[in-house]
Amino acid sequence: MIILVKYALYLSALTICGINAQEPTEKIEQEQNQRSELDETFEVFHEELYVQPLASGFVNTYFQFTTKWFYQKEENLHNIRLVPRSIAEILLQYDIKELHVSLTQGLWRYESWGYPIKSAPPGAEVWAWFAAENLTSNQVDDQWTRVASTLSGILCASLNFIDHTNTLIPKYGFRPQFINAGGQNITKHLRYSSLPREIVCTENLTPWKKLLPCNSKNGFASLLNSVNVYNTNYHSLAVRVRTFCLHKDECFLEFTESANLVYDPKVLTTTSTNDFSLRRLFGQGLNGHCPLAKSSKVYVKLNTPVRYELNPPPQYNVSSTRGSFTSYYGVYDIQQLKGQRLFNIAWFQGKVPNFPLIPPPLCAHRYIVGQGQEKGKLVTQLTNNHYSGLRIILQENIPWFMPVYMHTLKIRNQRTAELITPKTINYYPGVQRKRPYHLELLFNLPGQTSVEISFDFDYIFLKWLEYPPDANHGHYVGSAVITTQLPLARNYTAIPAWGTIFADSFNASESFYLLQLRTESLLLSLPTPDFSMPYNVICLACTVVALAFGPIHSIATKRIIVEENAAVSSTFYAKILQKLKRGPKTSTKAEINKNKEDKQQLADIETVILQNPDNINSKSKEKSM
Repeated sequence: MIILVKYALYLSALTICGINAQEPTEKIEQEQNQRSELDETFEVFHEELYVQPLASGFVNTYFQFTTKWFYQKEENLHNIRLVPRSIAEILLQYDIKELHVSLTQGLWRYESWGYPIKSAPPGAEVWAWFAAENLTSNQVDDQWTRVASTLSGILCASLNFIDHTNTLIPKYGFRPQFINAGGQNITKHLRYSSLPREIVCTENLTPWKKLLPCNSKNGFASLLNSVNVYNTNYHSLAVRVRTFCLHKDECFLEFTESANLVYDPKVLTTTSTNDFSLRRLFGQGLNGHCPLAKSSKVYVKLNTPVRYELNPPPQYNVSSTRGSFTSYYGVYDIQQLKGQRLFNIAWFQGKVPNFPLIPPPLCAHRYIVGQGQEKGKLVTQLTNNHYSGLRIILQENIPWFMPVYMHTLKIRNQRTAELITPKTINYYPGVQRKRPYHLELLFNLPGQTSVEISFDFDYIFLKWLEYPPDANHGHYVGSAVITTQLPLARNYTAIPAWGTIFADSFNASESFYLLQLRTESLLLSLPTPDFSMPYNVICLACTVVALAFGPIHSIATKRIIVEENAAVSSTFYAKILQKLKRGPKTSTKAEINKNKEDKQQLADIETVILQNPDNINSKSKEKSM
């Protein structure tokens, strides 16, 4: 069955860019002589590590964990062993046949690093194929939203923000890599979305590792320490799920987890050399292999621009020829290293002169030009370093807050300044707050040429609640996706569509090599209101209220008592003497109290005189006599 599956995937991949499929008889005869793994067991697990020294001293490490499960019937998805239950339940609940999820921090440098095994844009990217009998587009939209929310909980990511405002329906750039057995009423639907603002951190790595059969305690996953993983120039976590059903009772599932990391050894050491090791990159050696794994192998690329010597040397070497380009790999079979714990591999830079870096056949860049905040221009630059032309499919992912003018679309040859007419244009106009702008272009890119695809757009005002918390930082625009077929495999290390493990890419020469590139994600600075103005108004209003409330509250709540001042002399000299001789405030109050007592005594005497005038007169007569 595996032979028919690979053949069907090969034919599916050939249909991209308008190439007619022809029966590869030699490939079929070759694979018929190989025994399928599914004949031996119903479920197998492989763990692999690929290490490739890059130009400029960088090091690329690619982890891949693959589980293949021949579950036969759909009802058997309840009886899991190696495949995570959450993934099996997604296949049971929804009509998903193929699923791709990536969480990436950083940008892959195609010019100096070549092509990655799996390309991924900055931020989060999710795309899935749905297939079922009489499946409508509305049903797919509903399932797509619920799948995004489910994945958000599984990977602890903000994938629940995926909705109709950032979802595309590509028509040419993506082809299914699954096989579904059914009647003539089977319909296939594709949904694609990206969140360029998504930040990848430890809370994504931990649930990602929990999906592995051996978790992170044993095997290659023990090297993925969060302290060392996030000390890289580029890291990407990915999950892929594919189903293959030749008949209703003959189905198997492929579940793949991958982690792509790029290190700069100069940051991890104090010496000036480019030497490195597994212990220096990951903080520890390799802690054995997963007991549930059928194979645990480390592949090291030997013919790199910077030559290294390995210690210990590989157990054996493998040569792989793809499209007239030969690569050499050293292989370490960890399961054969019995009794060795914390296994380490060291790379020492040799004395052999380095080879010059050959640029890859196709490179892409994307940027915004213009001045002011009224109109701008979005430019995508493609460079073909190959001598022959390439068929290009360009998918532009434009958010709804970036209205574009399609009449300004131009594909200009930078060498001859001529305009290139696209063969096909697939354009879905966007609707503000409802649907993004979707553009797909099919055109031929001449050899040894650079072209610019450009169109104008407007800067618009948003509602104040639609701005992010850091409004002045800007809004992110998702990466463009470029799909093509390379006639040669220079700087190409991707696994074929029909393959599952890294060893399937050895000697996998084909008539073409499917390539997908992701450009940079852009930062768009829209007109932003002065969000500090409400803060200033609130501060000013609170200050005024506080200043007004204090005196009013004092007047309304306190009793006013008027005190008489002590009599003072009226002459100028007397006032000066009184100032010099003035004592503390307590003495002044004592004098005031004494004056009050004297006045009170005088008042009492006057009262007595007025009440008894006869007694006073008789006493005065006696004194006179």
